[in-house]
Amino acid sequence: MARPIKTQWTRLIRFVAAETSQVHIGEPVDPKLDIGLAIQQNKSVKAYEILGSTLDPTAQVTKNILTVKELLAPLARKEVGLVRCLGLNYADHAAEAELAKPAFPILFYKPITALIGPGAPVKIPKHVQPISKHLPDHEVELTVVIGKAAKNVSEADALDYVLAYTAGNDVSFRYHQMAVSQWGFSKGFDDTTPIGPCLVSASAIPDPQRLSLKCTVNGKTYQDGMTANQIFSVRQTIAFLSQGTTLLPGSIIMTGTPNGVGYVKNPPFYLKGGDDMSVWVSGGIGTLANQVVEEGADAKL
Repeated sequence: MARPIKTQWTRLIRFVAAETSQVHIGEPVDPKLDIGLAIQQNKSVKAYEILGSTLDPTAQVTKNILTVKELLAPLARKEVGLVRCLGLNYADHAAEAELAKPAFPILFYKPITALIGPGAPVKIPKHVQPISKHLPDHEVELTVVIGKAAKNVSEADALDYVLAYTAGNDVSFRYHQMAVSQWGFSKGFDDTTPIGPCLVSASAIPDPQRLSLKCTVNGKTYQDGMTANQIFSVRQTIAFLSQGTTLLPGSIIMTGTPNGVGYVKNPPFYLKGGDDMSVWVSGGIGTLANQVVEEGADAKL
């Protein structure tokens, strides 16, 4: 029987420190602060420096306090083994899309080059412009970080392989998604998948099926769901994906989105340059905010 992963930290952020201009990991000093929201509001955020790596459960929280200059994705791209994603994993989302609930988890993959952190621009590439044709859309998702190699694990033991949870935004381009049966291309463009703002240890979220999640665009709430409505729970998902396949430490699993996506609205709603997106997940994870940028419209790109 597997043992749960225990970390000294409860919440972990990765950031550039004002004191050193170097990348550090740390535990927020304020245990209740919504880190992403505070950064979005230009508030000062301080963290106890953590010595070690994010994926090392023995990493030690020190008493050295650092100031966050720039908040980064909680995992660097090089730390992520693989990005697995589930499609149609909420009954209400399947219903709004007028699609049958899947009998098995629908799996697709993203390249690590799609991943960005809090505050980084979500870049709509030139080849998927104009947006009126390519239809970029938002998807808030609970995201699971695997902490130790998992293969052929049971549902009963599945959560023992989880290091932490975070939020994700599976930005999708519906034109390409609907044109083919495989979704990886339409959901895998560079710099289009934010994750963050922090990791919350698995021990702090004993039941991932009791979380709330929301997505707002320009201050309007479009998605407001509960992980209890997942068709395949986190336990079931990990057990299924580990059949004959090793889930390596650092691998992340984006577990699907609830109803409220833009393309089923009447009239449909799609993302455009200048839009401010925020996804939020309860359990101490908090707000992940990003702005949409159309590549080529900004000289800095």
